[in-house]
Amino acid sequence: MRSYNVLLFLTLIVSCNNNSENKNQPVEEKYKTIGTIERFDSLLDNIISKNAKAEIIAEGFEWSEGPLWIDKHNMLLFSDVPMNTVYKWTEEKGKEIYLKPSGYTGATPSDCKEPGSNGLTLDNDGNLVLCQHGDRKVSRMAAPLDKPEAKFISLAEKFKGNRFSSPNDLVFNRNGELFFTDPPYGLKTQDDTDPKKEISLNGVYKVKIDGTVILLTDSITRPNGLALFPDQKRLLVANSDPQKPDWYVFDVNGDSLINGKIFYSTDGYDKSWKGLPDGFKIDKNGNVFASGPGGVYIFNSEGKKLGLLRLDNATSNCALSPDEKILYVTNDMYVLRVKLRD
Repeated sequence: MRSYNVLLFLTLIVSCNNNSENKNQPVEEKYKTIGTIERFDSLLDNIISKNAKAEIIAEGFEWSEGPLWIDKHNMLLFSDVPMNTVYKWTEEKGKEIYLKPSGYTGATPSDCKEPGSNGLTLDNDGNLVLCQHGDRKVSRMAAPLDKPEAKFISLAEKFKGNRFSSPNDLVFNRNGELFFTDPPYGLKTQDDTDPKKEISLNGVYKVKIDGTVILLTDSITRPNGLALFPDQKRLLVANSDPQKPDWYVFDVNGDSLINGKIFYSTDGYDKSWKGLPDGFKIDKNGNVFASGPGGVYIFNSEGKKLGLLRLDNATSNCALSPDEKILYVTNDMYVLRVKLRD
């Protein structure tokens, strides 16, 4: 055998050995992971696989909120409320500024702590609709999703002649009617004694097709996240009050909410856990992914706790991909992604 061939033969052996070793080495993950998933019921295995992890896909925010997956453009939108900005995230480019200003459009600097947009959704025609803390209204962006501009059309800004405090979260029903919550968190002092608070109550409202605004309930002290169950016969509302850290469910009866009751209560929770009942999403089977003390709770449609994505930082809201295999979570300075199932 010629020396050249011997050298080539030895090189191939070394190369094969190196490839074999590399196969046994763990592949470096693109994103850092965070938190743990606690399982309280075997039903959770049908919702979240046992190897699921929460990945940090974006970070560096003051307070992330209102995640919304836009399937048509393969992007996640979310608010940074104190920074008056909506960001977008894509797998290819990471985080980018999408819309600024997003919630306060006044000519002078805002004096409120959280002037930006909060909850985001799409109306039934695919337009972006925002809860605007600084402008104290719910508005539709008057621009295409792929060419965003800070131009807005007001959908709801007053009730009986008085300005809302700070619309927080929102959802449309199949008929195109809008439901939203109005706690005082966008005001300067973020409480009921703020001198700029024009409506004494903290309400859950409905905007009819003709633009009429109806008060559905004022029984919830700090109404926050809300969503309709798949049959649209029940409305779930979170109460971000540390004295009443509950989720309430109501039957929807035309322009009224009836038979209100506690869906789940975290009363007595470990006060070292950050967060309160906040934003959430409901999947097609009625399972609820809900921000609350200590992370993201997973309930079935009847309020049974199946699991908890345990996180150290306060969570504010969630979003689901259209196939409901991916959960996105706004987690204080982070935005997380959980691949629920393959």
